[in-house]
Amino acid sequence: MKVLISEIPVEGLDFDIKETIKSDDLSLPVRGQLKILKMGVEIIVRGKLMADIDLQCSRCVKDFRSEVFVPVNVVYHPVEELRGEEKHALRVEELDMGFYSGEILDMSDLIKEQIMLNLPMKPLCNELCKGICLKCGADLNTGDCGCNAINRDSRFKELKKLIKE
Repeated sequence: MKVLISEIPVEGLDFDIKETIKSDDLSLPVRGQLKILKMGVEIIVRGKLMADIDLQCSRCVKDFRSEVFVPVNVVYHPVEELRGEEKHALRVEELDMGFYSGEILDMSDLIKEQIMLNLPMKPLCNELCKGICLKCGADLNTGDCGCNAINRDSRFKELKKLIKE
């Protein structure tokens, strides 16, 4: 989805998004609402996005589908503002800033970037996921595998006697 910057009216543009974003290794159905405002040379994009994404639990390694909610608040500046600067240190207030060149703003890149930045680093199928047994690999969510009762570390046998007393 591309927006011609010169055609953004004073009151802004409202977009209802319902499309599939394709990347190298994934295809995401995305929906949401975005509002694009033009303030001088700045382009402000605000709204919310939702995507259904297939993830793998970092504890039990099961695949699951999750809905990701992404708030969007990005300010674009013309890339000409950076001309002459080889290095530019980012300040905290610049973290939600992007740059555009020319007269076209590609919203697909923004949507893809915002979704990818808001994916969980360690996704969980649910908060109470017990994971897998480190010895036999059994899914501990379905029941106890019995490894803990059989293979206790013998070095702690004497300490266990102190607990019983």
